[in-house]
Amino acid sequence: MTDAQERVELADPASRSVRARRAARVLLIDSADRVLLLHGHDPGRPGHRYWFTPGGGLQPGEEFAAGAARELAEETGLQVSAADLGEPVWQEIVEFPFDGQRYRQEQRFFLLRVADWQVDTSGFDEIERRTIDAHRWWTRGELAVTPQRVYPPDLSVLLRRVSEQVEPC
Repeated sequence: MTDAQERVELADPASRSVRARRAARVLLIDSADRVLLLHGHDPGRPGHRYWFTPGGGLQPGEEFAAGAARELAEETGLQVSAADLGEPVWQEIVEFPFDGQRYRQEQRFFLLRVADWQVDTSGFDEIERRTIDAHRWWTRGELAVTPQRVYPPDLSVLLRRVSEQVEPC
């Protein structure tokens, strides 16, 4: 499905029920100045494949930094505290479909630098096990020229803006 077809599909009145969601995401950057991205697909649209930052929806009453730390541990095995993440470096509101549901998501991004990290996906929940099939460390240059779908779409620009903010732990 092309992006234009997706826009038409989402304009369908049956898809207008939008679920509000809060999410926290982590820009995990290694000593080579690469960012970790996960690769997956939407189960409602198996051909819609994309790369994305670790993170996900917050639990009821959960603060953004706490949710980012929890999601980072679940998706990468890296255990950090909410305090280790500090303040968000960026935030946005996005709308998107996933598994037949339309979401309007307020999401905040945290930046964390690590000297090195071997990703451990054993903490994946059921939906992550079904929809995430790879992970990779990307340079900003690779992100700027890849024809593959990456979320957020302007990730290389965001990384350039925040690249000097946090020292490795």
